[in-house]
Amino acid sequence: MKDKLNPVCSFLCTQTTLVLATISEDGTSHSAPLFFISDDRPNLYWFSSRSSLHSSNCLQRPEASVSISTNARTWQQIQGLQMRGCVSVVTDRAIRKSLTARYIEHFGLGNLFSIAIRRSALYCFTPRWLRYLDNTRRFGYKFELTLPQSDKSHKEI
Repeated sequence: MKDKLNPVCSFLCTQTTLVLATISEDGTSHSAPLFFISDDRPNLYWFSSRSSLHSSNCLQRPEASVSISTNARTWQQIQGLQMRGCVSVVTDRAIRKSLTARYIEHFGLGNLFSIAIRRSALYCFTPRWLRYLDNTRRFGYKFELTLPQSDKSHKEI
């Protein structure tokens, strides 16, 4: 599985924006573009207000899906990920501090957004399934993975 995750993690390191799809209590779907960073599991992390629609939806239904793709101008450039999994809040202070520093550095935010980030929750998307597509290898190149679930240092919302 690690061999399959290597191109996925490499791809995630080159991207900045995911689209999070959630479902509200009444069954209405919603999608939101969000800046993110990732780790090698590959979990995705972002900051957001607890009162945003997608955060409220995740509170009611933590199951969500994510898509990430390149900005392609030809079919040969298309690369992307589709993922299904669960959203949780990072509650461990040491992990939050480390991820906050990485996030600020990754996006070159400096101190500009420090107050907004302190007021925001840090969310984690843990994928259970993914489909990776990479037309730069050949047309229609893709694979799917079901990922094992591990212990988390943050709680489900």
